[in-house]
Amino acid sequence: MIKFTNGYVLDKDFNVVQKDVYVKNDRIVSVGKNELEGFDEYDLNGNLLMPTFKNAHTHSAMTFGRSYADDLPLQPWLYDMIFPMEAKMNAQDIYDLSMLAFLEYISGGTSACFDMYYFPEMMAKASVDAGFRTVMCPGLNNFKESIENVEDYYNRFNNYDELISYRLGFHAEYTTDKKLICDLSRLAEKYEAPVFTHLSETKSEVDDCISRNGKSPVKYLDELGVFNFGGGGFHSVWVDDEDLEIYKKRGIWAVINACSNAKLASGIAPVSKMLDLGINLAVGTDGASSNNALDMFREMYMIAATQKLNDKNAASTDANEILKMATQGSALCMGLADCDTIDVGKKADLIVIDLHKPSMQPINNITKNIVYSGGRDTVKMTMINGKILYENGEFKHLDQEKIYYNAQKATDRLKA
Repeated sequence: MIKFTNGYVLDKDFNVVQKDVYVKNDRIVSVGKNELEGFDEYDLNGNLLMPTFKNAHTHSAMTFGRSYADDLPLQPWLYDMIFPMEAKMNAQDIYDLSMLAFLEYISGGTSACFDMYYFPEMMAKASVDAGFRTVMCPGLNNFKESIENVEDYYNRFNNYDELISYRLGFHAEYTTDKKLICDLSRLAEKYEAPVFTHLSETKSEVDDCISRNGKSPVKYLDELGVFNFGGGGFHSVWVDDEDLEIYKKRGIWAVINACSNAKLASGIAPVSKMLDLGINLAVGTDGASSNNALDMFREMYMIAATQKLNDKNAASTDANEILKMATQGSALCMGLADCDTIDVGKKADLIVIDLHKPSMQPINNITKNIVYSGGRDTVKMTMINGKILYENGEFKHLDQEKIYYNAQKATDRLKA
């Protein structure tokens, strides 16, 4: 049992307050100046306790491609460099390469990822072994997985471990034929479940869909019943006003991946317009082979900066809204409603931001400074499910050198 005291707290309303936070087992049991007994004190020393980041779009095991295929256009990057390596991947690779991603997430203040990839058994095992929270989503397409697989995964991994959950989804409209999409829509109807997919990431994707189907990917998928129970679109860059009306009507989450979209020259999602329309927004990094960092601080800054450039307005897109997107928004998108804020009864997924770092001084506006000047080096502690996994630059239970070795070994074999 831990009492966080003598510092600042980002409360459930995203105000910075001075209160104590009490954690028992995996839950927050009190927020305030209550003098509960039997708790070990954690002296914040004037630092900030806040909810963890949740990375709402990842391909964790794609750490194999970090800086392997940089400075290439999207299609050569994907088809000439990434796909040939992926074809060689086995289950152990998923475990070893995902463990590397977990080190990066945890040390950067991220407690959960929304992961779309293959071999979910090994992803789930790695996540539990690391003490990390993972929501999985299938990469169903014409070449990999099946509806039968997806339904099995949905039932199995939603009853696997408290750190693991599973959402319905498929890779993208352009890799998945109409029959398969309709089969998935029927599965979503059966379970009354949301569906997640890559959506309107590039202009060519949208143009090609219009050529094939006479309408944008958003309109096409909506007509097929994909979003009858909500869901999300990873990237959501090339969306028009009619698409956004569907997002609003269906409660679709737009998961913003600003760094990956900038690096691959895919475009800039209209976040400021989405905020004005009240559309659900979350933040993800995409995979390390296209980003290349799994860093939510960098994502937040990039979202803020690109919106101001896109709108030609330095007042565009309040940083506090972006911080909410990366914490509370991403949690709700991922179905982690009990991990979204600091409040009684919520899961103890918490980080301490070191306000004594030069980049965090002087103290004028703590929350905006996290977005505009914060970085991985300001993460002093990461707690997931009530357990401190990282503190003062050290992992409490993970052998990082062994993880580096295994990840390098897998990468070398995939490149051979």
